[in-house]
Amino acid sequence: MYPFSKIEKKWRKRWLEKAIYEPNLKKAKKPFYNLMMFPYPSAEGLHVGNTYAFVGSDIYGRFKRMSGHDVFEPIGLDGFGIHSENYALKIGAHPMKQAKVSEKNFYRQLQSLGNGFAWNEHLETYDPDYYRWTQWIFVQMWRNGLAYRKKQLVNWCPSCKTVLSDEQVISGECERCGTKVIKRELEQWFFRITKYADRLLRNLEKIDWPEKIKIAQTNWIGKSEGALIGFPVLETEFKIEVFTTRPDTLFGATYLVLAPEHPLISNLESKISNFKEVEKYIGRAAKKTEEERVAEGKEKTGVELKGLKAINPATKEEIPVWIADYVIGGYGTGAVMAVPAHDERDFEFAKKFDLPIRQVVMPRLLDPANPPRKGKPDTKRDIIHCLVKHPKENKIIVLRSKKLDWLTPVTGGIEEGESALEAAKREIYEETGYKNLRLLKEYPWTFHAEFYAAHKDVNRAVHSRVFYFELKNLERDEISPKETEKHDVEWLPLAKLHDLHPMAEVPFLVKWLDQGESAVVEEGVVFNSGKFDGLTSAEAKWDIAKFAGGKRTTNYRLRDWLISRQRYWGPPIPMIYCEACAAKGKGERKDMPGWYAVKEKDLPVKLPMVKDFKPLGTGQSPLATVKLFYETKCPACGAKARRETDVSDTFLDSAWYYLRYPSLGAKNSRLETKNSKLEIPWNQEITKKWFPVDMYIGGAEHAVLHLLYVRFAAMAFKDWGLISFEEPFKKFRAHGLLIKEGRKMSKSKGNVVRPDEFIEKYGTDTLRIYLMFLAPFEQGGDWRDAGIIGAVRFLNRVWKLGQSRLVRQKSLSPWLHGSIKKITEDISALHYNTSISELMVVLNKLESEPAAGRKDFEVFLLLLAPFAPFMAEELWESSGRRFSIHKSSWPEYDKKLVSAPTFELIVQINGRLRGKVTAAKGIGEAEAKKLAYGQPAVKDYLSGKEIKKIIFIPGKIINFVI
Repeated sequence: MYPFSKIEKKWRKRWLEKAIYEPNLKKAKKPFYNLMMFPYPSAEGLHVGNTYAFVGSDIYGRFKRMSGHDVFEPIGLDGFGIHSENYALKIGAHPMKQAKVSEKNFYRQLQSLGNGFAWNEHLETYDPDYYRWTQWIFVQMWRNGLAYRKKQLVNWCPSCKTVLSDEQVISGECERCGTKVIKRELEQWFFRITKYADRLLRNLEKIDWPEKIKIAQTNWIGKSEGALIGFPVLETEFKIEVFTTRPDTLFGATYLVLAPEHPLISNLESKISNFKEVEKYIGRAAKKTEEERVAEGKEKTGVELKGLKAINPATKEEIPVWIADYVIGGYGTGAVMAVPAHDERDFEFAKKFDLPIRQVVMPRLLDPANPPRKGKPDTKRDIIHCLVKHPKENKIIVLRSKKLDWLTPVTGGIEEGESALEAAKREIYEETGYKNLRLLKEYPWTFHAEFYAAHKDVNRAVHSRVFYFELKNLERDEISPKETEKHDVEWLPLAKLHDLHPMAEVPFLVKWLDQGESAVVEEGVVFNSGKFDGLTSAEAKWDIAKFAGGKRTTNYRLRDWLISRQRYWGPPIPMIYCEACAAKGKGERKDMPGWYAVKEKDLPVKLPMVKDFKPLGTGQSPLATVKLFYETKCPACGAKARRETDVSDTFLDSAWYYLRYPSLGAKNSRLETKNSKLEIPWNQEITKKWFPVDMYIGGAEHAVLHLLYVRFAAMAFKDWGLISFEEPFKKFRAHGLLIKEGRKMSKSKGNVVRPDEFIEKYGTDTLRIYLMFLAPFEQGGDWRDAGIIGAVRFLNRVWKLGQSRLVRQKSLSPWLHGSIKKITEDISALHYNTSISELMVVLNKLESEPAAGRKDFEVFLLLLAPFAPFMAEELWESSGRRFSIHKSSWPEYDKKLVSAPTFELIVQINGRLRGKVTAAKGIGEAEAKKLAYGQPAVKDYLSGKEIKKIIFIPGKIINFVI
């Protein structure tokens, strides 16, 4: 085994002394900003999952450095926040003191990884020099109208005893601790991220990010176009405003539903005759998570607001008003117009409470067997479909075509002057002879549909209704010769309805049988809607909205970022409240009287050392108990005032850290404002040179957390003139997750692996090789302790070969060019596992082919260097090369040699296989002989022997007869 401990210690020291990973930030000619998400310094330190992410990012940075770029790869600690505070609580330490302990341990571990970090620019979010600027950013958000305070129902974690943003609630649970989240009404600080919703969505098309991350953000932002429509409340001045994406269904709105949180409920308490019942329901709803309230398949609950009626502005009908917990107060307007014929949730609710269901849109479907043809005229026809059930068995009547091999239910047209029911009975009798019918059910709304199909020389639009009959008995009359010639009558098991001919109507029949009655959610042709009948949904929706006095608008699922936290360990929010100013309606902003931001010159508002820092659970931070902290003077009138005692969300710390790194060693810039020069937290000259970040690597779990917030912050900075770009990362890649023995690593499962013991036992390079060989980097892999032995053997072989006296060469072996090309392309695509596979192939050839020499091995070291930086550096130096291999040029390949076809030449002696060698196609006997002699086994066999004959088969074999 190679002496890894001694070698790693030597090169860590030398790299720091020579500052080989510190680019000249001002004079860099080809800057490349390589960044990874920085870690939370909590718990016992890094585990191999963190190591996997950091090593993968570092390999890419080393590759870009050797490819001629000035690579900047900084590191820091995201040390504020609940993670770190909870760990301090767990071990009985103070987070301010524990931060220094964790910092020392984390930086020791990070230094052991062999990464090319620019240590001169490290940062910690709990450093007052850093959070001064986090507070400065809050102040700018306030002054630019993006920060505000309001009272509303918020997510509350009973375990962490703090509020959470929507993005921090996963499946109804706290993303930190997994505790079920409840709702509490509190006054909180928010950032107006919703103002940037459209830009956040639109810009996704421009950035080089994984599609799954883009989809996650698209869905979270949740843009939808619709109309705001007001429903007047009878005998009041109030209107219930709803947002709907389907104003084409307005004539089918038969009741309204309010969220339990809707403010109108308390405003109209005197009008609601059953208010006590309503209050009890609101209390029960408050105990449920949003996920529980909207869960698919959950039984619908609700209470009618008796005494209230609203007016449907399209039909002018009085309709009831209900509350139900499947409507959420924070989305849309907190009220929905219920159209049960066209919405599954409304349909379930209407069926349970026996509310009216009125279909106003007929789906327009195409017959897959006879699709409409271009250029042909359209005609319309009303038809019926009849399912006729056997009186005893679970079978239905179907008709089998005598000309074509298909089945269909009884179907026919409605003749002039007859009703749909009369037409159904007539068709059944004419086509089957059965007349003793009992109507089980008519589906006049569920199956009102318009089917388009080619029919002779026209495209026929069919309006369809479905009837379900049962025969009283099996007595039947003969059917006419005309009908007999067309088809036979058969009985089909009801479950076999799926086997019918794929006509346009069948999907509806199958839907009915499979799912029971359900809403028609498809768009189609409007009917039962007055003057709008006959229009398509797309044609009618905005006309109907305008007719009802509605306003076309865009809505988003995204909610403003809840920024305040009721914990201790975080940057105090730099705001001051003055009651005296509030009473006079004065304040820094008209919309929030009494509130003032701390002046920039007075930042940072330092977090005091508080002995009792445990969260209170009262909705206030522990800082609310510290008079020396919260008592202050109003910056406007000088009266007694109170500091804000909440701290800001840790995601604000990480929303801008990437901007701070390169400016840590430079002077801050000053921007000209209307009244003065504004000092900003980054150097403009350096920022212009190094941004946006070229490559960012981190976890996909932050898709709608950090990755959404950091984009929002960059857009705000751009609007304020602080930066020249609005997307912070040109390229983002999400690393995979490591699991152990088929399970995700976690402390609760007891399967977390610490890198320290493996580095101590096998060395950093071995751990790096093993981690990157597990699986594709963006996929992740399954860690097995014993698996690392393969990496040990590989590097020991490299070390052994490096100690041997390899011959000098004038040029590279031709076969090596293909490996250079493959490894170059694989690293560029983050396919590190296949890069290492190819390195193993190269090592095999270097060991087996004597024609390979020192030059081949040096190129191999260059290719190995990003993966095993310590060993590559040591062997590079021992070969007489100048320091450092990591500042050397990445090897280039000859395109002609790469494209040259090769084959495997089989080498035999007296007809027995003695070796194989890669050769270029088309070589002659002399060159084949030379290659064969280069094989050690062949050379030993032929040494001192008389060669009687050489048999050479071009492109296949060379056989020496001795």
